Amino acid sequence: MPQRISAPLLNERQFQDLRRLADALNPEQLLWASGYLAGLQGSTSALPATQPATESVRLAVLYGSQTGTAAALAERVARRASALGFAAEALDMRSYRRARLREDRNLLVVVSTQGDGEPPDSAQELHALLTGPRAPDLTGTRYAVLALGDASYPRFCQTGREFDEALVAAGATRLAERVDCDVDYEDDAQVWTERVLGLFDEPRSGASTVSAVSAATEPVSWTRHRPFAAPLLERLPLTAEGSTRRVWHLELDLAGSGIDFAAGDCLSIVPSNPPELVDSLVTRLGLNGDATIATRHGECSLAEALASRYEISRLTRPLVERYAELADSDALRGLARDGEALTAWMTGRDVLDLIHEHPAQDLSAQDFGDLLRVLPARRYSIASSPLAYPDEAHLTVAPVRWESRGRVRLGVASTLLVERLAEGGEVPVFIEGHAAFRLPEDPARPIILIGAGTGVAPYRAFLQEREALGAQGRNWLFFGDRNRRTDFLYQREWLHWLEGGLLTRLDVAFSRDQPRKVYVQDRLRERGAEVYAWLEEGAAIYVCGSERLGHDVHRALIDLVGAAGGLTAERAEGYVEDLKHTGRYHRDVY
Repeated sequence: MPQRISAPLLNERQFQDLRRLADALNPEQLLWASGYLAGLQGSTSALPATQPATESVRLAVLYGSQTGTAAALAERVARRASALGFAAEALDMRSYRRARLREDRNLLVVVSTQGDGEPPDSAQELHALLTGPRAPDLTGTRYAVLALGDASYPRFCQTGREFDEALVAAGATRLAERVDCDVDYEDDAQVWTERVLGLFDEPRSGASTVSAVSAATEPVSWTRHRPFAAPLLERLPLTAEGSTRRVWHLELDLAGSGIDFAAGDCLSIVPSNPPELVDSLVTRLGLNGDATIATRHGECSLAEALASRYEISRLTRPLVERYAELADSDALRGLARDGEALTAWMTGRDVLDLIHEHPAQDLSAQDFGDLLRVLPARRYSIASSPLAYPDEAHLTVAPVRWESRGRVRLGVASTLLVERLAEGGEVPVFIEGHAAFRLPEDPARPIILIGAGTGVAPYRAFLQEREALGAQGRNWLFFGDRNRRTDFLYQREWLHWLEGGLLTRLDVAFSRDQPRKVYVQDRLRERGAEVYAWLEEGAAIYVCGSERLGHDVHRALIDLVGAAGGLTAERAEGYVEDLKHTGRYHRDVY
């Protein structure tokens, strides 16, 4: 059975004692304490520092990552393993070759799931190999899987599950049960790392109290649990009056944070729930919002927990299953047994809908808080280059707002940024690297940028970066939105770069400016021969926008390659897949 680590390693009193101590320490003291604790843990099993070194256990930490989270975790696991004496290496599945599968006898797999249960782009080739008829015999290989996902999606951690099953089917030995991590993955990932590394009983060179301490003393960085408070410098409208939706340009001040990022990276916002939803929940529950409850990050009032610590705008299967027992609801139990029916029912509903439609009797504030998962951060592509705007991060934000079941529903982060955050006010942020969505290392390589709506944000950063570097590579932008007059986001900047020669070509698709709707994929097909010529000359392609956009653009690329290159459908599909495997096809779809 797959594991989701949920039982806390400390009881609540121990956790609160530890939290009080941590809050009282400065960053240097925290580093020292973490190293001290790691040293205590490692002292019982580590070799004495004076003992002759033995050959290190070789450990491959494979990662498949779309947004960079799995990659960062794998690097962290490899650093921890190296500090414990392993010969550990974090390896991107994109560049991992079949021959190494026969050589690496100890594998740790860290992989995320995208969209409707799909592997990340970088993991697709290895996933296809292991799940296909030509999977190698891996008898004698030991492995463990850490799966990353979002429980609000029906095929939660599907890719990790498939890697786990495929490795067993290929003859590999499972070291430990797979752990499926929800959006609040940090604690589960740390426990998994220590547990799995502790299962190797071979001697490891250099494993000592000293090395364990050095592993724990990584530089302090801003995270979801320790975010940087970024002041809002400016907020400007990008859409004109008459637009059917509003889009805003925001500039956040990162001065003094030490935050470093690259064009293509994301800024994660630690949001808070809309106050009206919090008030409605407390009222509906008949509870006192001032009642104190214990959370994993200290005690606070129920109202504060619902506002800033817990997810209340989305439902997940684990939440519905737990609530069904508390409410003693046969109807919810029945829904939970039917995955498709449950997914359909949860779509568009939030926690207030759940307790309204299936009320529970005598639910305490603590019991209710214990049902909920942590409020996830929301990721936004950064729309500026640090070379052009040092100490700033620009965002392109469309506030999410819709009506359902007689209530107005609000996007948690988007409405915070656009409607609740005043200029000069602060918002908690941290950087999430996005190594899979970076400019080519070769500044002379041409790039084709494809985006719709706010998906154009990272391309503003890319062009600012290329301008600052004096890069000679050609740049072609395909941009789509609804109406040219009202929705041409960053129009002046694109036209300025086009006139100056930085932007080689600009093709736009405004879907509602003519009777027949036209989208960016249509423009791609119209320019198929020229796009194919750029690809043959080594161009890299970037796609940013909705999952539907990603699917439609992918299909258009296959079609245009087949038509312009005179290839069969199968060979055209292989051509596009090769672009992925060679790092020339980058997607950021959501």
